[in-house]
Amino acid sequence: MGPSQKPNVCGRLSRRALGFFSRDAGMVQRTNLGILRALVCQESTKFKNVWTTHSKSPIAYERGRIYFNNYRCCVSSVASEPRKLYEMPKCSKSEKIEDALLWECPVGEMLPNPSDYKSSLIALTAHNWLLRISATTGKVLEKIYLASYCKFRYLSWDTPQEVIAVKSAQNKGSTLARQAGIQQPVLLYLAVFRVLPFSLIGVLEINKKIFGNITDATLSHGILIVMYSSGLVRLYSFQAITKQFMQQKLDLGCACRWGGTTGTVGEAPFGIPCNIKITDTPPLLFEVSSLENAFQIGGHPWHYIITPNKKKQKGVFHICALKDNSLNENLPTVTASGRVVKRSFTILDDDPEQETFKIVDYEDELDLLSVVAVTQIDAEGKAHLDFHCNEYGTLLKSIPLMESWDVTYSHEVYFDRDLVLHIEQKPSRVFSCYVYQMVCDPGEEEETTDKRSKTDHNNFRF
Repeated sequence: MGPSQKPNVCGRLSRRALGFFSRDAGMVQRTNLGILRALVCQESTKFKNVWTTHSKSPIAYERGRIYFNNYRCCVSSVASEPRKLYEMPKCSKSEKIEDALLWECPVGEMLPNPSDYKSSLIALTAHNWLLRISATTGKVLEKIYLASYCKFRYLSWDTPQEVIAVKSAQNKGSTLARQAGIQQPVLLYLAVFRVLPFSLIGVLEINKKIFGNITDATLSHGILIVMYSSGLVRLYSFQAITKQFMQQKLDLGCACRWGGTTGTVGEAPFGIPCNIKITDTPPLLFEVSSLENAFQIGGHPWHYIITPNKKKQKGVFHICALKDNSLNENLPTVTASGRVVKRSFTILDDDPEQETFKIVDYEDELDLLSVVAVTQIDAEGKAHLDFHCNEYGTLLKSIPLMESWDVTYSHEVYFDRDLVLHIEQKPSRVFSCYVYQMVCDPGEEEETTDKRSKTDHNNFRF
């Protein structure tokens, strides 16, 4: 059974203009995305490299915005050449932004300030400040001082667009202490906030005296996940931990007395005390063993994905039911990008001698599976981005990437509606960004490309 015949783009546009579609906003959006998918996949559509840029600091991409200089410079990716949205003033090394998340306005909630209805960048600085920055102007809207007792380094969503977790660097202890065999009991800290308006849930201490010789911990969807060097992964309820072990509820901006010191929560130099200290092993929700702690959970009914805990199984994933740990026979074993992806109807396979899959991703708005495949030609690699039908696995479109692909470098590829963006990290911390845009008139684009090649104005440096 193959894919059914789809109406062409002109037909869809005509039907939309005549009001044949429901006035429901969701239906209109789905129709528009269906039209875009048809345009993306049609044979005459090309993706052209419209500009390239290089930087000596990391480059990040998020929803049509490209960030340079540790998130201090923001450039729009939707124009045919770089258009700077803002650039924050230069800062000291201690003030540089180490990690950031893009927050977008929730639907159906009343917010205290007009600026809250616009996108914000939630940023973590090297000197432990948590900032909310306007995504359009770069203006700092809110700031919270975290603490001085640890170095916070990473940001992640616990619940997407609702709850964030700020994770500290691991506590390795002093060199002298390590030489003497003295281990630090506290591995790391997790500071958890609801966003917009910012409100503190708590700061959790991850202690080896409670969890044993763990190697890492993180928070996701209300679940505390702790990992061990053996590959063991254990899950605990963060809500239950908070209810049982919170020493004192703290509110941002309020006066607090803690350990003989008085200050304002979230302001320097007082910061936020660690107010959740586990004193006994909390109830275990679930545990499983997986190679390199690879573990993901989701779906309905609940399933989890692991890699069997044997080195020879690296790159192989098993999909198991959460209720009884049984391997789901209807969802066959899936291997990592670079080997094989098995789907219900079609097998996407590579030939390691000629071509390998390097990145596999899912574009949810267009319901396309994107696969970066690399072919090694002598010493140089060439890559192409393939779009497959997510339902049947059929190859719909192949986009060649013009730049060479060195498999020893670090690569990220983003496909976002009518945009393809490739970020590459070369040795000596040299970063390159290649931006491709969809063009539906190849004749006109070829003429434009000829002019560009003569002037070489698509090369920029930040």
